[in-house]
Amino acid sequence: MKKQKEELITRDWLAIDRTKMANERTFLAYFRTFIVILGSAIAILRVKVLENMWDLGIFLLIVAPIVLVIGLSRFFYVKNHIKKYYLEEK
Repeated sequence: MKKQKEELITRDWLAIDRTKMANERTFLAYFRTFIVILGSAIAILRVKVLENMWDLGIFLLIVAPIVLVIGLSRFFYVKNHIKKYYLEEK
């Protein structure tokens, strides 16, 4: 016996919208972290007083794009998962 899909009610639509907004907030947190790490790396590399921390600046310069890529990949993965669920329910 195949179970019929129930039609979504308002509460379900609101839950989907909350999930979409939570996904966007999470991406913005990743992006904010990327900006802070990148800014810190540039500051360490440019300020003469912090010359002894050159290795840390290079490390942060490498880590910053990795954080951004992780954030972007997670954002699109969750977005596609939500979209797939939404299309199945229609």
